[in-house]
Amino acid sequence: MKFNPKLNMIIDGSEFSYKIFDTLKCVSKTWSQREAAKRLGISHSVLNRRIKKSEEKFGFRLIETTGAGSGLTENGLKILKRYEKYMKRLEDRKKPVICGGHISTGLMEVLAKEYSLDATIYRTDDQSALELARKDMVDILTLDDPVRAFMYDLDFTPVAYDYLVLVSSNNYPIKSVEDLNGKNFLEIPDSSQRLAWNTMDNIKINYEIVKLVNSPYSALKAVQKNSDLYTFLNQSFVEGSSILKNDTQHLISLVLCNNENSVLKEFVDFITSDGQKIIEEQGFIGI
Repeated sequence: MKFNPKLNMIIDGSEFSYKIFDTLKCVSKTWSQREAAKRLGISHSVLNRRIKKSEEKFGFRLIETTGAGSGLTENGLKILKRYEKYMKRLEDRKKPVICGGHISTGLMEVLAKEYSLDATIYRTDDQSALELARKDMVDILTLDDPVRAFMYDLDFTPVAYDYLVLVSSNNYPIKSVEDLNGKNFLEIPDSSQRLAWNTMDNIKINYEIVKLVNSPYSALKAVQKNSDLYTFLNQSFVEGSSILKNDTQHLISLVLCNNENSVLKEFVDFITSDGQKIIEEQGFIGI
């Protein structure tokens, strides 16, 4: 079944039919109102009325006469570009989009390559990826932290287990959780680090979060440069102390947003079966 969506838009309180945007697009390509009317299958007078009615609503000209014929004004071109931007969101994606947390998308990149799946992969935090998925801009959503899958009651597929390790450039290794008292930490918001913070809060460790960064790469770079900083990162990403291993083990998961794509369904089946060997080779714990 092939869908051909059309989009009306409300601009400054007035509704505009997709027909005026089709008109602007056609005029911009033909440089002729008569040729545009012909291609759109309407009379020249109907096209003129459509343009004038829309110009009255906007309060400015959309089309002007130029030396080459008829063209869009600056405002007309601006409106058409905005319309086409929204239309692109309605088009079927030629390449599937995988979006999620830094750790889970890194794993998906390896799995997609092994499976020969040509996909566009975006790395961000779980919350931002969820927002994009809600806008129907994602085919596979991946989550570094399972809490959001439960919070939003998502139909998720477990992919692997991971846990957090303590990372620091300090030459004096931490031997027990109590040694974390008085230490300064670096946090990656909206990440599985919440498991480490919750654990330390529960056992009354006196620590302070003094810096925020947006990715595990930035976190690792920061602690390597400052021996007074500590952080927790996924053991699949970097080596470190596993003093909170039992308290921070968590699921890496995915949500198949595009259930109509049979190739993606087969890819997910691969991840949960033969792909588990690859997952373990990448430092994760198989499900």
